[in-house]
Amino acid sequence: MIKQLSCILYFLLSSFGCMAFTDSLIYQEGMVKAANKLLYLEDKTGRLTIEDILKIPAEFKSAKADVPNFGVSESSFWVKMDVRNHSKESVVAELAYPILDHVNFYKVAGNKVVLFTETGEAHPFSNRKNSSNNFVFPLELGLNESASYYFQISSGKQIVVPLSVGTRSYFVNKEVNSFLRFGLYAGIFLAMILYNIFLYASTRDRTYLPYVAYIFFVGITQVTLNGYSFKYFWPEYPEIALRATQLCGAFSGIATIFFVKSFLNTKIYTPKFDKILTGFFGLYLVSILLMFTNQFHLSYNLINVTAGLGSVLLMVMAIYIYKGKKYRPALFFIIAWAVFITSIIIFVLKDMGMIPYNDLTISGLQIGSAIEVLLLSFALADRINILKAEKELSQAEALSSAKENERIISEQNLILESRVKDRTFKLSETNAELTQTLIELKEAEGQLIEAEKMASLGQLTAGIAHEINNPINFVTSNVNPLRRDIGLLIETIETIEKVSLSALSQAEKQQQIEEYKEEIDFDYLKMEIGHLIKGIDEGASRTAEIVKGLRIFSRLDEDDLKKANIEEGLDSTLIIVNNLFGKIVLEKNYGLIPEIECYPGKLNQVFLNIITNAIHAIKKRFGEESGGKLNITTGLDENNIIIKISDNGTGMDEATKKKVFEPFFTTKDVGEGTGLGMSIAYNTIRKHQGEIIIQSTPGLGTEFIIELPILMVAVEC
Repeated sequence: MIKQLSCILYFLLSSFGCMAFTDSLIYQEGMVKAANKLLYLEDKTGRLTIEDILKIPAEFKSAKADVPNFGVSESSFWVKMDVRNHSKESVVAELAYPILDHVNFYKVAGNKVVLFTETGEAHPFSNRKNSSNNFVFPLELGLNESASYYFQISSGKQIVVPLSVGTRSYFVNKEVNSFLRFGLYAGIFLAMILYNIFLYASTRDRTYLPYVAYIFFVGITQVTLNGYSFKYFWPEYPEIALRATQLCGAFSGIATIFFVKSFLNTKIYTPKFDKILTGFFGLYLVSILLMFTNQFHLSYNLINVTAGLGSVLLMVMAIYIYKGKKYRPALFFIIAWAVFITSIIIFVLKDMGMIPYNDLTISGLQIGSAIEVLLLSFALADRINILKAEKELSQAEALSSAKENERIISEQNLILESRVKDRTFKLSETNAELTQTLIELKEAEGQLIEAEKMASLGQLTAGIAHEINNPINFVTSNVNPLRRDIGLLIETIETIEKVSLSALSQAEKQQQIEEYKEEIDFDYLKMEIGHLIKGIDEGASRTAEIVKGLRIFSRLDEDDLKKANIEEGLDSTLIIVNNLFGKIVLEKNYGLIPEIECYPGKLNQVFLNIITNAIHAIKKRFGEESGGKLNITTGLDENNIIIKISDNGTGMDEATKKKVFEPFFTTKDVGEGTGLGMSIAYNTIRKHQGEIIIQSTPGLGTEFIIELPILMVAVEC
């Protein structure tokens, strides 16, 4: 009995407790807020169904606040509302917080679900039965009817439940008014964007660009928080709607950072704070990364914490700049930012139930952000006045400087005029001296070139004299013996003629002739005459060859572009310098090369200069001892013939290689060269449209590589 009484008493107390917390919302007319009429249950697993909820009514708690605020939570929240309709009109429930991810609506009558609606930003907007950006649910209650309604709510963002009950027409009018107010707000932001773009186009002040971005992202954030982005921009893309709040918040914060850095010149006035702002930029990037990895709650909390700390930091930084640096734009920022922070505080207090939840507090954030945007736009516009004042001051200073400069110039002009006259006279004298010097230089140049020609002519003369001297000496030395032998031969003929006319017998005549032939050694005489004639013939032939080589080398027709055999030119040059070789070994490796278009005499001069320099380098290293080698190689590629002249002489270092083609540069002793030979050689090769390359190693030797085109355009040489 006691046990049964205890059970009855427990049931009565439990029923009384439930009745105390399930006081019905009585609707008669207009709109009735569900404040203090709501019960809630936190489902930390997120797995409870409506059937499970109906079995545990005693676990619901009173929401107590006018607008329940469950913060950012991974739990699923069940909100219960009992409604009794005392009106003849059809009533609906409105959940005026459009950024919730999942909202499931149930109507329960007699512990049985009779109506179910699934909505939220996780579902396409077109699935909704009405076009309101807020969540509106038909209650389907007749006159004096009552029912229980359950809302299952979960979200990756803050969960706020501003529930109210009223007629559909009332909420339509309310939505129209809200839309008009928000349209005014959006118009202000759009006007500020266009206004600041115009100012940027006029002033080219880059501060306006981050401010335009800041206005845009603050505005688009409000559009998203009020549900208009999902309704108008991406109604069929819930995956964007689920992330839009975090994205807009993060980009709004990033735009704020860049604007403040530019507007307050933080890098100059507060470099330490500037680095901290860069750190906040990194936190926003991390929050975006977390959002894209579906860690919505962590991303949302990080954005809120970053924005809260950043707001305080910006205010402290602006106050420091204004007080410490006397930077006037910082004052505008302090006022605008104070208004904005105040609107944020009102918005948060409204969600926490500490101040009334009405149209003014709901729109507080919009009003505050609009005022802030206007104030900051005025502040930026004030920069135009600052720049104008600075420009006027600069112009005044420039005008003053110009007048001072004009005075100084006037004074200096008189001084300059006298100096110009003196200078003009001196320049005239100098010009006459330079003209005379130029004439003398041209004469000296002509003399040097003539000296180079005379040096080459001297070398040519010495070589020819040496080469012709040997065969001529050979001929000269054979003339006297030949004259003597011919005299003997004439005497022999006369003797034979005298004997043949005598009266001696034939045998005696024959005997006298034979005795005379033995006396003069007639057989040897014939043989000697043959040798002498052969020697003279060889000397004459050698002289003819030398003369031919001289003709090939000199090329009297050198002013004409013609085809010539380069190897003949090399051989004729070697004949000229043959007397210089001494013990130097000459190696020739001629390839099969065709005749080329060239100025043969000019090229022979090039070969002469290079070969004589090579011989000079070899003798400088080896003296008159053996060991010196000179190698001449010819070859062919696709379009050019290649001539390589190498020696194992002293070689050249890099400094000498760079100067070897410069006029008047020589490594020979004074009096041994003019320094023009290699310069003339270089210019001659270039006029032949060819290249001359030097490869040399000090102490080992030098190689000149000459590339000449087989066909070339005729040029003046």
